Amino acid sequence: MSTPTVLSIAGFDPYGGAGIVADCKTIHALGGYALSSSTAVTAQNSCGVSAVQTVSADMLKLQLETLLDDVKVDAVKIGMLGNGELISVVAECIEKYSLKNIVLDTVLVSSSGKSLLEKSAVRRMETELFPKVDLITPNVPEINTFLKTAYCGAAQEVQKIAIGFFEKDVKAVLLKGGHSTAHASATDYLVTKDMNIEQYSSKRVATTHTHGTGCILSSAVATGLAKGLSLHESVAEAKAFLYDKLQHSGILRLKYVNEIHHRKEPLF
Repeated sequence: MSTPTVLSIAGFDPYGGAGIVADCKTIHALGGYALSSSTAVTAQNSCGVSAVQTVSADMLKLQLETLLDDVKVDAVKIGMLGNGELISVVAECIEKYSLKNIVLDTVLVSSSGKSLLEKSAVRRMETELFPKVDLITPNVPEINTFLKTAYCGAAQEVQKIAIGFFEKDVKAVLLKGGHSTAHASATDYLVTKDMNIEQYSSKRVATTHTHGTGCILSSAVATGLAKGLSLHESVAEAKAFLYDKLQHSGILRLKYVNEIHHRKEPLF
């Protein structure tokens, strides 16, 4: 029996709450072993992202090939990609190494409003990556960017939204409800191509510790798949894991230079 391995392809967050750092924490907490390839270096803290610098396509390719020539990975979590060149590198590696159990967190903009993917690369993500991954995990703003809709998270909208993604060759979509205005709870919908819809709800948690929630959820799903769980089981486990971390996030208390309101702090 080998340890389940998950490859995180994402940006580096020096604050430690998102990107590959959050992915690695999550994967190890759930019993997997994390490998990672960095797509970008960011300058960020609890107040937001101030700068982003992507790595070169050659460097990302070298990172991935060096790892994948040596280690067999059981699942892949893809986060921030930055630009079209990096999207193409990842798509090529998926093909070359026959990667499986791939979860794409469709990161477009940080919660503080900093662009994390060039607008010109959105279409490239749809054409080159959507057909190659097993699940995408867009939030409400990302859903509306991809589909040019005004989705607010209501149950009666889910089927139409899912069809919009299936027309883009998506295999399965987890419509995240953290930004939803339609529910008092945080309600996500997992929809597979056979139009099976699973609903996952949890109470909203009043906390400043919300930095990296999308990264944690998607890497937790990938870890479940790496362990041999079904997609439904992986999403259920990931949702429960995230809710537990949100509930107990107040345990983490960092010292700050200045006391300000509206911080977005790490979960763990």
